[in-house]
Amino acid sequence: MRKEYMMTPGPTPVPAEILLSQARPMFHHRTPQFSELLADIEDGLKYIFETKNDVLFFASSGTGVMESSVINLLSAGDKVICCSNGKFGERLIKLNEAYGMNVVKLEYPWDRVVNPEDIKRELDNNPDTKAVYVVQSETSTGILNDVKAIGAIVKNYDAVFVVDSITGIGAVECKTDEWNLDVVMTGSQKGLMMPPGLAAVSVSDKAWAASEKSTLPKFYFSWKKAADSLHKPAPTTPFTPAISLIVGLGEAIRLMRREGLENIAKRHAILAEAARTGAEAMGLKLFAPANGRGSAVTPVWVPEGVDGGKLVKLLKDEYGITVAGGQDHLKGKIFRIGHLGYFDRFDILTTLAGIEMVLAELGHPVTLGMGIQAAERVFMDNPF
Repeated sequence: MRKEYMMTPGPTPVPAEILLSQARPMFHHRTPQFSELLADIEDGLKYIFETKNDVLFFASSGTGVMESSVINLLSAGDKVICCSNGKFGERLIKLNEAYGMNVVKLEYPWDRVVNPEDIKRELDNNPDTKAVYVVQSETSTGILNDVKAIGAIVKNYDAVFVVDSITGIGAVECKTDEWNLDVVMTGSQKGLMMPPGLAAVSVSDKAWAASEKSTLPKFYFSWKKAADSLHKPAPTTPFTPAISLIVGLGEAIRLMRREGLENIAKRHAILAEAARTGAEAMGLKLFAPANGRGSAVTPVWVPEGVDGGKLVKLLKDEYGITVAGGQDHLKGKIFRIGHLGYFDRFDILTTLAGIEMVLAELGHPVTLGMGIQAAERVFMDNPF
């Protein structure tokens, strides 16, 4: 028997308290019990998103609310600016193209951050732009884009600023109202420490005004339906909700309130620093540039002469540690250590130990213990 370690950037480990809460007996969703739970969760999501806006949620993956942002804000043929420096920026482009948008693409190499000045230039050149789309924390690369700086720019234009914070919320700062973020999206299986299946989206007044002009068809993912149900004297949902997941979300919010947003961000930053310091101490090179690293995931270049696919496979098969490989053109070239959500110091130390042993087994020169020692120093110098 062995213990399994899931060190991926989603799904992420789920605390026992949340798992147990979802095992409670089922109850009906058209009851005062559910309305009370829903009101508490709405209040909690506003706390986590740092917003006074509505936070709507749906039974879907994060891609569901990404799609909802298109169909609720836009009409076919509208012009949008989509920034892409990774797999999920590309997905935003594809979603907008699927619904017939006129997409102005700002595409960057996957190891570069989005330049806010590029967005300003395109907004000046395209005054009819209806929305600007940016991924805050790019899961595929570990890049953190500066949505605060971008929000300060977009607020001066008619366009709505839409932020994919699916691996941002609960891992890095995301001050929705203070940073002028009109639409912010996340998924349950990331920093919220939940199983997959729920997604949430905050909607500003500016975004609601844009949604009133949208002519794209919408039904299940209608923001208006969700908001109207939420604002009833007895809050509810327009369709059958994922009741057990919502119960779990209530428990997740309780745990996050207890830790506090500032402490959550600090913990993630320290975990990320330890993972990166440990990787470099064993001679590995980090993928993301120093000026653009988030706290959700650490992508690492596979050393020359090592089979990246075999490294990931051996780590899981022999040591029970699951990390993520690279995506698309980075497949086999990088591996990604996730550390957002329910992670602590010894998860990082265990993973670094496993990587050292696998590298040694694959014949790569590595001094066992170097990565662990370096990470330990980070933890001892930065208690949390």
